[in-house]
Amino acid sequence: MSIFLACLAAFAAGFIDSIVGGGGLVQAPALFILFPHYSVPQIIGTNRFASFMGTGVAGYQYSKKVKIPLKTVLFAGIGAGVMSYSGALISSLMSERILKPTILVLMTLIAIYTYFKKDLGQEDKHRFELGKIPLYGLLIGMTTGFYNGFVGPGTGSLLVFGFVSIIGYNFLTASAISKVVNVVADICSLIFFVAKGYVMFSIAIPMMVCNMAGSYVGSRMALLRGNSFIRILFLVVVFGLILRFGYDIWMMYLGRNLERTIIP
Repeated sequence: MSIFLACLAAFAAGFIDSIVGGGGLVQAPALFILFPHYSVPQIIGTNRFASFMGTGVAGYQYSKKVKIPLKTVLFAGIGAGVMSYSGALISSLMSERILKPTILVLMTLIAIYTYFKKDLGQEDKHRFELGKIPLYGLLIGMTTGFYNGFVGPGTGSLLVFGFVSIIGYNFLTASAISKVVNVVADICSLIFFVAKGYVMFSIAIPMMVCNMAGSYVGSRMALLRGNSFIRILFLVVVFGLILRFGYDIWMMYLGRNLERTIIP
């Protein structure tokens, strides 16, 4: 039953992630709830393995309908891949008490900016010369790649926002680019998790199949509904990320106060 429920969560995660990212909001918490006896690295590794092929399916669907700027994808993918592996390696060295509040503020600002800027991502409005766009793609890939390796949930959403707000792609093109870049980042961080034996394949493989099915359905819907639909779902996912990190920070605050009470 636990694996069945995990597969349902994987389908929903693949659907959401294929459109605007943020599938980890569904899939990762489901794994933590359904398999509490596994360690955090095992949950993260299993979650990552279950989702990377679904992201690949979505990327393939987009590539058939959307013109993907390959040079930008290449630069962003390299940056994301290197920094994703680095993020996974040093994740144990940084305090989440600093990182998570910073992410919460960032997500809140992104939500406010996207909500009030109604024309954001509705059409291509490149802010740089075409020759410089791959370099900005590299910076976006490096930043979100590190976040992907260190934290994970919301990486696709941050990629989409970066390509829309910084470079000026429309939401559909940005979603297509982010899927390809996200696959590269996931594979690079997976090298670490697989090498350390953190992937529970008996759970990850059936979840991967369901995630791929959800990604296929979601990417098809995104292509049919277009930029306005993606913008609305993007806001919903970012709001979910705000709630997620707000909850995590609140629990850290309660835990710290409890420690002070018990240990004077």
